[in-house]
Amino acid sequence: MKGLLKGLGYLLGVIVLLVAGTLVGARFADGPLEIIAGGPFTTGTPATSEPDWSFAKDYNTVEFQLMDPAASRTTWLAVHEGRVFIPSGYMTTWWGKIWKQWPIQAQKDNRAILRVDDTLYSRRLVRITEGPEIEPVLAELSRKYAGGNSIPIAAVESNYMWIFELVPDNQ
Repeated sequence: MKGLLKGLGYLLGVIVLLVAGTLVGARFADGPLEIIAGGPFTTGTPATSEPDWSFAKDYNTVEFQLMDPAASRTTWLAVHEGRVFIPSGYMTTWWGKIWKQWPIQAQKDNRAILRVDDTLYSRRLVRITEGPEIEPVLAELSRKYAGGNSIPIAAVESNYMWIFELVPDNQ
């Protein structure tokens, strides 16, 4: 029995080291590794003009990088009337407060780069808490990610979900 417990302890130690190594190593990667935050972008072509964002309407995820701290993530995307939005849910939950640090960081320094199809778009993340775009953006998020089940506006009003518009850096 003692040998079994010792073996399980070693196995647990190896698993912890592998997870820690992956998390640390991801910080040096060119972009995120799915749900694991990655390092700053080292590849991609800077955009030379503002696109018609309708091309990205049905993209499931895109990547973005904050400038400070220089780290990247994979995120959902909503396109409404030629404008681009990203959500961050779980903001009022204990696990969201641990896992979702980027929205707080974005409020301190809102400079970001959005990478879509290997093109880099220089952006500013502007939090939207009210206005006529909230309900259509929630409807788009519901269509894409909630199987058509409505995401209530109360999610935004209660701060459970934060929505950021990605405006061009020159605005």
